[in-house]
Amino acid sequence: MDALAHDREQKWIRAIVHRGDRTAADALVRAYYDELYAYIWRQTGRREDALDLTQESFIAALRSLASYDRRKSGFRTWLYHIACHKVIDHRRRSRTAAVPLTEDISSPEDFTAIVHDQALLAQAEELVRREDPLEQEIFRLHIYGDCSFPQIAAVTGQAEAKVKSRYYRLMARLRKELKGDA
Repeated sequence: MDALAHDREQKWIRAIVHRGDRTAADALVRAYYDELYAYIWRQTGRREDALDLTQESFIAALRSLASYDRRKSGFRTWLYHIACHKVIDHRRRSRTAAVPLTEDISSPEDFTAIVHDQALLAQAEELVRREDPLEQEIFRLHIYGDCSFPQIAAVTGQAEAKVKSRYYRLMARLRKELKGDA
């Protein structure tokens, strides 16, 4: 994010927190809506669920905006953290089928080279759902949210080395499990 966009974002946040400015809240939501919706849709595979969870994520973010600390993470990363937990909670409630993905996921990790196969993605999602919420969050923020390890560390409150370690251990388990199914 360039400095001008960051300054504008911080101005909106201050206006929302200090004055309850609805125009600023609308601008902040509009700035991230499409991106967050796409992130959630990739995980749920259902338009209705993605719309609901996107709305729930923004409501939660706006309600807790006063607790947002920009020194710990960027607003985008903090928002993805909230959305990730909404998706995890939704999955616990519904136990829906894995994600049908109709577009490529862009991430530099070698794992995403094999994610293009939707059946494989469904298997991977099923395995990830069995992991603890922190590992699910790390996986989803990195793969679907395209967040860097420092951003994920800031959001989760974990050391960057621990985040990387958990991510790569999870990837090794996924590769082993998925290779066994091949």
